Amino acid sequence: MSKPTFYITTPIYYPSDKLHIGNTYSTVAADVAARYKRMRGFDVMFLTGTDEHGMKIEGKAKEAGVTPKAFVDNIVTAPGGIIDLWKLMNISYDRFIRTTDDYHEAAITRVFKALYERGAIYKGAYKGHYCTPCESFWTETQLVDGKCPDCGREVKYAEEEAYFFKLSEYTDRILKLYEEQPGFLEPKSRVNEMVNNFLKPGLDDLCVSRTTFTWGVPVDFDPGHVVYVWVDALFNYMTALGFENDRYDDMRFWPCDVHFVGKDIVRFHAIIWPAMLMALDLPLPKKVFGHGWLLIGGGKMSKSKGNVVDPVLLAPQFGVDALRYYLLREFPFGQDGDFTNDLLTARINSDLANDFGNLVSRTVAMVDKYFGGTIPDARVSGEFDAEILALIGETVPAYAAHMDAFAFQNALQAVMKLSSRANKYIDETAPWTLAKDEGKRARLAAVLANLLETIRVCAVLFTPFMPDTAVKIFAQIGAGDRTTWDSVASADASAPWTVQKGDTLFPRIVDEK
Repeated sequence: MSKPTFYITTPIYYPSDKLHIGNTYSTVAADVAARYKRMRGFDVMFLTGTDEHGMKIEGKAKEAGVTPKAFVDNIVTAPGGIIDLWKLMNISYDRFIRTTDDYHEAAITRVFKALYERGAIYKGAYKGHYCTPCESFWTETQLVDGKCPDCGREVKYAEEEAYFFKLSEYTDRILKLYEEQPGFLEPKSRVNEMVNNFLKPGLDDLCVSRTTFTWGVPVDFDPGHVVYVWVDALFNYMTALGFENDRYDDMRFWPCDVHFVGKDIVRFHAIIWPAMLMALDLPLPKKVFGHGWLLIGGGKMSKSKGNVVDPVLLAPQFGVDALRYYLLREFPFGQDGDFTNDLLTARINSDLANDFGNLVSRTVAMVDKYFGGTIPDARVSGEFDAEILALIGETVPAYAAHMDAFAFQNALQAVMKLSSRANKYIDETAPWTLAKDEGKRARLAAVLANLLETIRVCAVLFTPFMPDTAVKIFAQIGAGDRTTWDSVASADASAPWTVQKGDTLFPRIVDEK
């Protein structure tokens, strides 16, 4: 039987500068979801990439004295660039798309022409306010205090010939989409924002070509026009699979299972994107998940504000897996969260160093001390065993339900609850006391086997979040091939166990302020 498919995407990031921890947050979340689905036996396509055209890139390249392509290459593929950042953060993407890729540009030319031939776009003239950083046009009524409603920065009046997509014709269809498919846009608060802020007031037609810059995909039937950002960017999710090109043949993954996007670009993905697909009679993605922002001091992290946090500096200091864990443990994925180094330090110390890391190290140490590293087969059950084994049985399905709902924080809470219960189990059974009585060695063996089984299950569930650490744990506890999702379907403390001491998994971080 063929595997079920699962297609997940991140936003394609705008390479006007190096990426920051907020971009990393979205990508790590998608990576965790992709790793989890692979663990569950799905045929996964995980796409990320870069959105490389537009006026802002053209301007920055001119300032730097290089071509736009050379400018984006320096940020995307050069040493220390985005590709290297995703290697550092252990991102297991299956495909990386750049909107400057030849196959994508050729496909976008065809898409734009198809929209035009179907009467979905028309030629007109734009007069209004333009925000260069957001690559967005705004009407007078949409401005907030005369500034861009998305980023709060200054806008410039612009007037130019342009093509427009008839977005205004899709208001009712998008409303119907939300009503008939309540899971299309999550969390629920994002639906309310789209309905109240955009759909109820009525949608305006959308500018989809520009003539005031040249760094973009040319409109082949009207020289001087280039395809504007959202047609170019949004269709990457399909061109990366082979839509309107012969580079790939993976359209079996469409429709996409979920687009992960920051809440600032939900409007483009939950209104404009489905409208364009409707115009071409194409299947819609199954879900758009608009996650929250990582804030600094209660405000949005922004390159222009100079308040960005660089993951390249954090990862060596705190550890890649610990950083990945923190990003999805500290805040609910759909809500904003204030990022601070103090919170990062506290979370790593409390959860990973003091709780789970300590559980692994002292369990392995006791097995080594009391049994020379190998637990004997003779084991006797006793008080407290049933409770911890039952919790294992409860944790696995609870974790799965949370992961399927992208409630990463809740999934990790469930695993940490199991870890904490194992630490309590040590106190309840007092292995050091059992070790003093030769007649209780079989009981001691059962206690330590139960602990190793609990650690093994935790490590399997931690695997999508901390893949490298999970491998180290499996080696230390002697899990063998019992590292798969199927292996945690039920607890089995009767298995053979031979441990091997290793390095400390999560060294406690000392505040050196």
